[in-house]
Amino acid sequence: MGIADEFASRNFSLYAQWFGLISLILLVVLGVFSLVSNPIFAIIGWVFAFILVFVEVPLCTKFCPTSPKFDNFVAKFENSYLRGAMYLVMAIVMFVSTVIKTTALVAPAVTLLLTFISYAIAGLKQQPHASTKILGGTGVDNVV
Repeated sequence: MGIADEFASRNFSLYAQWFGLISLILLVVLGVFSLVSNPIFAIIGWVFAFILVFVEVPLCTKFCPTSPKFDNFVAKFENSYLRGAMYLVMAIVMFVSTVIKTTALVAPAVTLLLTFISYAIAGLKQQPHASTKILGGTGVDNVV
């Protein structure tokens, strides 16, 4: 099953994973550009990106040495509702950064919010969690 089949599956947790990956990239890149104008939230964005690498890229949890405590933390987010809550908190924090100064960090805040919405829809539709095969996940073969 390829990427086109994954997008055609209408599994919102899969869409959310892709929004999460876009958020991760934006948090890192735009954090660099915002480091001078809004350093606190740029660093917070990098911390969020670090967490998202392990939450959204299943391959990282397989080959990166992590502690059992961190593995248990990441395992808590297998539920769409908990993932959605995590993304909502992250989005709110990044939107709060605009109170100090409006920077490019509003873009990852929007994608984090879109990720929350996607996970919320997946939870409401009671769709099983799926992750893209491209990043070492299960895909939608065994959840459809």
